[in-house]
Order: sequence, then C-alpha cells, then structure tokens
Amino acid sequence: MRIGIAGITGRVGRLLVEEVQAAGLEVAGGTTRQLEQASGLPAGLKLFATMAELATVSDAVIDFTHADTVVAHARDLSAAGVAWVLGTTGLSDAQQAAVQDAAGLIAVVHAANFSPGVTLVRRLALMMGQALPAESYDAEIVEMHHRQKVDAPSGTALAIGESVAQGRGVVLADVRESGRDGHCGARSPGAIGFAALRGGQIVGEHEVLFTSADEQITLTHRAFDRRIFATGAVRAARWVAGRPAGLYGMEDVLGLPPL
Repeated sequence: MRIGIAGITGRVGRLLVEEVQAAGLEVAGGTTRQLEQASGLPAGLKLFATMAELATVSDAVIDFTHADTVVAHARDLSAAGVAWVLGTTGLSDAQQAAVQDAAGLIAVVHAANFSPGVTLVRRLALMMGQALPAESYDAEIVEMHHRQKVDAPSGTALAIGESVAQGRGVVLADVRESGRDGHCGARSPGAIGFAALRGGQIVGEHEVLFTSADEQITLTHRAFDRRIFATGAVRAARWVAGRPAGLYGMEDVLGLPPL
C-alpha cells in the first residue's frame, strides 16, 4: 500500500514517514513548498510541489496541512480517485462543503484528532451529554497546549464540545461560552464552556467536566507525544483504502458501534 503525505517536511509529516514505514507500508512521497528543508528524510523519497502529482502515485494520502489547502486537495484527490485522511481543523463552511463533495466521490476519513483515546473521550462525552440534563449539569471543557499554538480553543476541544452538544440535541454555536473575563455575569443555563491554557511544550491536554450541585464527573486525556496522532492517521489510512466513497471518522476506524 502506497501512502502519500501532504506537508512531508513538517513536524507531523516527518513522524508520519516513520510511522508509515514502521507499519510496513510504502511512503509514496510527499508534498512540500520548501525543498531545502527535506534534509533528514529517507534517501530517494519523492517530493512533489502539488497534491495532483502526489495523488498519481498514492493509494491514500494523509493530510495535516492547512485549511487554505482543503478545497484544492479535495478537487485533486477526487479527480484521482485517491482516499483522503484529513486532520485539518478550523474549516470554513465552504471548505467543509468541499470535503463533503469529495466524500461523494472518494473515501474520506476526517477527524479533529486521530488519537484512539480522544475518540473514546468524544464518545463518552456524547453519552454523558445524553444522560446528564443540561439544566442540572454544567459542561466545561478545559484544554492546554504548548505556547506556540495559535488557535484557541483547540480543534480537539471544539470537537469534544460538538459531541456534548450532539448528546444534548443542541447546536454548539448557540450554547458556547469562551474566554470569560471581568464582570461577565452568571453562567448561562445549558452553556458549554471552554477555557484555553497555553505554556511550555505541552503536546495536548483536554478535560471535560460535568458538574451538578451534588457531584462532578471528569474525563481527562493527555497526549505525551505527537506520534500518537501520526500512528492513528496511519491506522486510518490503512483502514480507508479500498472503502466505498463516504465521509468517515475515527469511530469508524476503531470499529465502534453507532449510537
């Protein structure tokens, strides 16, 4: 099986090269805009300037690049009929629509986080959202990442919030509360709150809290190494190759039963 890697010279891209090889699969090559930064990659690795070129030699492509590339990548992979493992978050409505359109033609696994642990936390958060009434249990999501992270809350935190909202049968945008500061008033009933912390070189920590007047239930996930995301993405690529066209998630890759 030939796996292409978008953004192969980046930090996650280099981990993906190692994990693809560790899985006994072939690195078909990768895209990069900075050929001079290819040092340290295996000798003979094919580098391409565009996704269209990479697609011609790949059975599946893993893509952790940037939201701005999503529309073009959706077009190129759809045209080539190549499966797509997409880990990019923060998509606009138009970019999300491009992913949906691609899923009508090719198999796409799109996840905010490829860690099996985070996938299970999301499933549990959905179940807790279903079981614990919003009028009695306040839901808060706290996340911490390294000091260089530019977005807040993280894509994973928002995905967890989406799971809670789904369980409660509401739209996250309608109940989300972020960045409380000063005299902001009492907490809104049914709100899903977010707090983002930044410091040091923490890979990623997420905590989901459901708190009532009488008890608190907490789900916690800590990532110690970015490699967990690469390992999960390679697992998804191996799973998705040859699947029918459609939009899949990590729950499908892990074989979790539908709720």
